Amino acid sequence: MANVCPIPADSYKVGFIGAGKMAESIARGVVKSGILPASRIRTAHSGSARRTAFESIGVTVFDNNTQVVEDSDVIIFSVKPQVVKNVVSQLKPILSEKQLLVSVAAGVKLKDLQEWAGQGRFIRVMPNTPSAVGEAATVITLGEKATTEDGELISQLFGAIGKVWKADEKLFDAVTGLSGSGPAYVFLAIEALADGGVAAGLPRELALGLASQTVLGAASMVSGMGKHPGQLKDDVASPGGTTIAGIHELEKSGFRGILMNAVVAAAKQSKELSQN
Repeated sequence: MANVCPIPADSYKVGFIGAGKMAESIARGVVKSGILPASRIRTAHSGSARRTAFESIGVTVFDNNTQVVEDSDVIIFSVKPQVVKNVVSQLKPILSEKQLLVSVAAGVKLKDLQEWAGQGRFIRVMPNTPSAVGEAATVITLGEKATTEDGELISQLFGAIGKVWKADEKLFDAVTGLSGSGPAYVFLAIEALADGGVAAGLPRELALGLASQTVLGAASMVSGMGKHPGQLKDDVASPGGTTIAGIHELEKSGFRGILMNAVVAAAKQSKELSQN
């Protein structure tokens, strides 16, 4: 890939096509982390609320997407999956192979993105909704002409809103089933734990606070202590104690199997949707 023009690491500009919440989360994270100054980020929107949201960060907001493309080295398509084809196709005449193209549109494959753009310097990114609080789980995969350096640059950008992994695109439906849909499963679990606390006599506000902090703390232990979650579970479950009694009830109801089935079902649905 010697003929691929490198992105200037110390001066590149990032342009967002689509000025929604995901783009805002990325922009805020990048600026807050110091990876990129707001002066090197741009987007376009006609609505006053979205313009204000980006301008409050210091991002340049243009009137149209053509201006964003013409003034950016890295272009991130952050639009709904059902419109990404039209958006990329409309901008195709002014896209250059000197630019690195990125898509966060769920379920839209690289081969289609590359065809619509007329070039293969594309990276597909799958973040999830906790990007809004800087705790995203993001997976990236490189297009046919994207370089290793391109991948490192995008990993750094998205690392500003959470953790980043690289994976083959064939795994993206499974990624969708786990980290893409997974926050909803955890929200259900938090709600159910809080309901259990209320059923046991706790005030609603206290129960919800304890449930959400407990899930946050447990997740932090798994990611930060280097122990298998099974070992951490065993550390809590003392012989004949309260925890093992609760675990017994969960196992009788097929708790782990239910979660596994949820991930597999969502992955299957993702695959079916991406084929349509």
